[in-house]
Amino acid sequence: MKARVKWVEQVAFLGETESNHAVLMDGAPAAGGRNLGPRPMEMLLLGAGGCTSFDVITILKKSRQEVTDCYVEIEADRADTDPKVFTRIHMHFVVKGRNIKPEVVEKAIKLSADKYCSASIMLGATAALTHDFEVVQE
Repeated sequence: MKARVKWVEQVAFLGETESNHAVLMDGAPAAGGRNLGPRPMEMLLLGAGGCTSFDVITILKKSRQEVTDCYVEIEADRADTDPKVFTRIHMHFVVKGRNIKPEVVEKAIKLSADKYCSASIMLGATAALTHDFEVVQE
């Protein structure tokens, strides 16, 4: 896997992926940015959320769950001193659908957290990772 990050201006950077996608990252105005895009550390949380959501949806589909919507809300704390690593990350999954079995959702999240999601497993080296979920029957 390859990626490229190019400085644009001030503290804005264009990230380009090997799969030909791009995202603009920028700093807060207090740090010299213009707030043109997400912060790099926000991108880490988005990456972990995308990685685990990919796993959860894939497992739920293979388990024949009738999912109509799924999202994960992520809250994180960072250390006060440099390097300001994540120290706590909580993921709250909301799975909507018909005849969704909570035990299948719980198993899918656990498999992602413990075995499949490389992004959250890496972040777990410095942060206490927790998760919970709710099922909304439609």
